[in-house]
Amino acid sequence: MNAISPDKIDLLGLSQEQMKSVLTGLGEKPYRAAQVMKWLHHRSVRQIGEMTDISKKLRAEFEQSAEIHEPEVLSEQVSEDGTRKWLLRARSGSAIETVFIPEGSRGTLCVSSQVGCILDCKFCSTGKQGFNSNLTAGEIVGQLRIAERQLASAYPERGRAVTNVVLMGMGEPLLNIEQVIPAVSIMMDDLGYGISKRKVTISTAGVVPGIKRLKETTDASLAISLHAPNDALRDQLVPINRKYPIAELLAACRDYAENLGEKRTITIEYTLLDGVNDRACHAEELATLLTGFPCKINLIPFNPFSGSGFKRPSAASVRYFQEYLVSKGFSTMVRTTRGDDIDAACGQLAGQVADRTRRSARYRKIASERGSI
Repeated sequence: MNAISPDKIDLLGLSQEQMKSVLTGLGEKPYRAAQVMKWLHHRSVRQIGEMTDISKKLRAEFEQSAEIHEPEVLSEQVSEDGTRKWLLRARSGSAIETVFIPEGSRGTLCVSSQVGCILDCKFCSTGKQGFNSNLTAGEIVGQLRIAERQLASAYPERGRAVTNVVLMGMGEPLLNIEQVIPAVSIMMDDLGYGISKRKVTISTAGVVPGIKRLKETTDASLAISLHAPNDALRDQLVPINRKYPIAELLAACRDYAENLGEKRTITIEYTLLDGVNDRACHAEELATLLTGFPCKINLIPFNPFSGSGFKRPSAASVRYFQEYLVSKGFSTMVRTTRGDDIDAACGQLAGQVADRTRRSARYRKIASERGSI
């Protein structure tokens, strides 16, 4: 593992404005920020000494006060469908997972924001691992940097393999918002990775104060993990709903969408669980709930994992749910399951979490009693 210092600034996690601030504090001109960021994100240098067009004096100062730290690649798995999953060691010593999903000319990178997750959504493998720590902005951006480097040889015909980034990996992004905001800024900045604001998506289970904060700081796309059409059911599946119920959540989302303008919409994510939230009455209730709300809907057939206690719905159930929503005027897609043979599908990411809660032990006990592990 790379040697790291808690006292040094991680250059990978500095937005353009933060980089300018650091440089002016060192007596340098703000324009130096462009030079440094290009070395970091365009040329992917790993050592400060490789930045040959900045002064020896600045390089020496950086060597004393800064570092370039990205997560360590522990393993890579490639699915039969081309999906790739990396296991990456974070500063905490625990490991996170990052997934790349190729589809034609589109390449989507699913990025983690925390080691584990403090929330406990009942159908998510990450939540059952408990929680260890937040990732730094550099560790979030580092996942994209690693993917770009690892994929360059696999997709030599592309100028860039990653065209879209979704913060839908391990963790709740809006409970790590101080690190997510600069990370997203770097992803969208031309001095960083130059990805369109429409193609960088922050997903949340419903942290309303975080959505309000996003409105003030970014114009990235927003996705909501809804998964239920009413508070009673959502309270069970997504416990944070007890603090921020659906009406409050949708109001914050509507405000965010209006602030974006440009006819942009919120993505509603809805995981279909057999016999739980996939019935005709749920489709009808969801359509009523979202009438007049600026959104598109992604239906996600549940991807099983050991000890989950849920089942994947039938193809007929998924098809009916989609067709009903479409008949009511909603743009509705069914997310194709990708990478499930390497446990890289939506809801299956687990990593290696040194749990600081007792949740993982509790779930292991429950699964053992069920005979599912």
